Amino acid sequence: MKLPWLVFRAVALGLLLAGSALGQTNRAAGFSALPQGAKIALMPVNIELFEIGAGGVPEPRADWTTTAVRHLRDLLRERKAKIGARVVELEEDGDEQVAELNRLHGAVATAISGHHFGMLPLATKEGRLDWTLGTDADVLRQRSGADYALFTFLRDSYASGERVAAMIVGAFFGVGLPGGIQQGYASLVDLRTGQVLWFNRLLRAQGDLRQRDRAAETIDALLSGFPQ
Repeated sequence: MKLPWLVFRAVALGLLLAGSALGQTNRAAGFSALPQGAKIALMPVNIELFEIGAGGVPEPRADWTTTAVRHLRDLLRERKAKIGARVVELEEDGDEQVAELNRLHGAVATAISGHHFGMLPLATKEGRLDWTLGTDADVLRQRSGADYALFTFLRDSYASGERVAAMIVGAFFGVGLPGGIQQGYASLVDLRTGQVLWFNRLLRAQGDLRQRDRAAETIDALLSGFPQ
């Protein structure tokens, strides 16, 4: 099942207020770079866009999401050469196992963001990037012949005209009302073990995935520091 957008939004607002935890790493212990000749499966992007109404409730916008999927799919294809490894693209063909792993990654990535970078650090992790998708990830290795998989997760919201008006009125009376939030995660996963080897988080009150040039900036930010 999809995790409700309100859960992601609550986590995002908390992290924006708290800022990133210091002294954390976004690479697993013992991992520094991809081995020569590595093959990466590029997972279908997990993305959904929302419009925030006057009352602050986000509503899914399928038309915006369709546009964003098209932009991001094209942009990721263009960046294959920059990734620095052989890349095989997994098509969005309705395969339930692929879709389930994408959903699992969204849940795990949200936990990493909150516990590894946010306000709720887990003492048992001791600051280590020590997370896994489990052995089910091996399904992708058998299907694609890849050693690793690159997962991307994005949620973006935009204030409607009514919401902007409410924000202006609120500001006049000294009440701050939140607008849109862009929240994204990228993870490099070892398909033999399911271990998350590299993780990057994007969390900000800016960006627009509906426009190709701004979507390109988002992808550049999301893949910043990708191991090569």
